[in-house]
Amino acid sequence: MLESVRHTAPHRPRRPTGTETREPAIAHQDNAVDASAPIDGNEPWMRGLHADTGYLLYRLGLRSGQLFNSFLQESGLRLRHYAVLRFLATAEGALQRELSARLGYDPSAIVGLVDDLEKLGFAERRPAPDDRRSRIVVLTEDGRSFLRGTDEAGLLVTNDLLGPLGPAERETLHALLLRVTEDGPR
Repeated sequence: MLESVRHTAPHRPRRPTGTETREPAIAHQDNAVDASAPIDGNEPWMRGLHADTGYLLYRLGLRSGQLFNSFLQESGLRLRHYAVLRFLATAEGALQRELSARLGYDPSAIVGLVDDLEKLGFAERRPAPDDRRSRIVVLTEDGRSFLRGTDEAGLLVTNDLLGPLGPAERETLHALLLRVTEDGPR
C-alpha cells in the first residue's frame, strides 16, 4: 500500500482489486508548496483575508498584546493584569464579577489576576460598603505608582503600533474603536 502512495505516475491504469485503497490526492509531491517561503500578499486567498475587517482587528490585537506584554515582562505582569489595574484606577473599587463583566474576562481568570496583583501589593480586596459578605477590589498606592510609571511606555507601544497613521487618522481610529466597543455585543 505504501508503494502506491510513493509512485508519481502510473505507467498504465490499474483497476482496484477491492483490497487496495485509493491513492490520496496529496501523494504527488510535484506541485508541493514550500511552507518556509514568505506569503505573497497578492495571492487571491490573502486578498480575501486582508479584506476581512475582523481578521485585521484580530491581527492588530495580537500585535498590541505582544508589544504590551514585552513591555510588562520585566514587572512580571501581563496585559490582563494591566487592564485590571487601569480599570481599578477609574473606580473606587469593583466587585470581581463587575471586573469580569466590564473587561470581558472569565470570572475564574479574574480571581487569579487579582491574586497576582495582591501578591505584588498593587490591589487588595476589602469588604464592600453595601454588603459585608461581598469583597471589592481596590487599587493600592503601589498600584497607582506602577501605573504612573507605565504611561510613557504605553505611549511608546501605541506609537509603534500606529506608526503608519497620522494624528487625524489616529483620532478617527480611536473614535471608531470606541463606538464599536461601546455599541458591540456584551
